[in-house]
Amino acid sequence: MYRNRRFIAGALIIVVAVGYLIYTGVRETSVYYLTIDEFLSRREAVAGEGVRVAGRVAADSMQWNASTLDLKFRLANFAGSGGVDVTYNGVLPDMFAEGRDVIVEGTYAHDGVFRARTLMTSCPSKYEAEVPKT
Repeated sequence: MYRNRRFIAGALIIVVAVGYLIYTGVRETSVYYLTIDEFLSRREAVAGEGVRVAGRVAADSMQWNASTLDLKFRLANFAGSGGVDVTYNGVLPDMFAEGRDVIVEGTYAHDGVFRARTLMTSCPSKYEAEVPKT
């Protein structure tokens, strides 16, 4: 009888420990996913929290320093208006360019700048062959 109680108590401790690890892992890695328009309307509410924002790199806004790997640009909506300033430090994705759709993950500060930890470019959903010039 005593042996069964020890087995049940040990199994219960293991189940609780695994449940706690799963809970904290999900809580630490979960982030909101918002479009830039949704983000702009809620930016003060999500300030300081991890968030993932989809938008388009605004024209003539990209400032890249290859020696320090510092990038600054404006993330605008898909129509090219509005937006938020973004800073990023790291390797520039191959397909990153002005006018491209991107997803940034990081935190928004009250100073009005989004500090990105991760920068992802999205592929075009439809590829079209280039029309030869005649």
